[in-house]
Amino acid sequence: MARMPNDDLIIRSARPEDERELAALDRAAWSTLSDVFPQPRAGNTVFDEAHTPDQYLVAVLDGRIVGYTRQVPATPLAVNRHVRQIQGLAVDGTLRGRGIGRRLVEAVCDAARAAGARKMTLRVLGWNAPARRLYESCGFVVEGSLAEEFLIDGRYVDDILMARRLAD
Repeated sequence: MARMPNDDLIIRSARPEDERELAALDRAAWSTLSDVFPQPRAGNTVFDEAHTPDQYLVAVLDGRIVGYTRQVPATPLAVNRHVRQIQGLAVDGTLRGRGIGRRLVEAVCDAARAAGARKMTLRVLGWNAPARRLYESCGFVVEGSLAEEFLIDGRYVDDILMARRLAD
């Protein structure tokens, strides 16, 4: 558990009992700006066989979960074991701009590096300029794009592939 300087934000591993708060945050943070899946419904769960608490880091402020990130192996292949992928980042909309997203990204990269990963990857929608700026400010670079990969709200949107090296 890491206490962050300048405030009472704590970044820690998720626990099974975080399920309800994470599901509520997931629903509240959902947007066509960042999500390709349908909006989660009330009563949906976050954890299942493919989405386990050990994949998540949560940001806690004043005893309340205000953000999370999820990282997983990029593929199930042994030859790709050194690469991790961020597959989810959310911050309470009322607290955006306070550096919580950046702290989560840095914490998830630190955790992946400590586990032996050499590279962190992610995918972000081309029209999600705020997320792209955040990732770039955390050292991620564009490694590729899939043009018009998604049709969202009647518009074609690029899928941008970004990565950050974790080892020198």
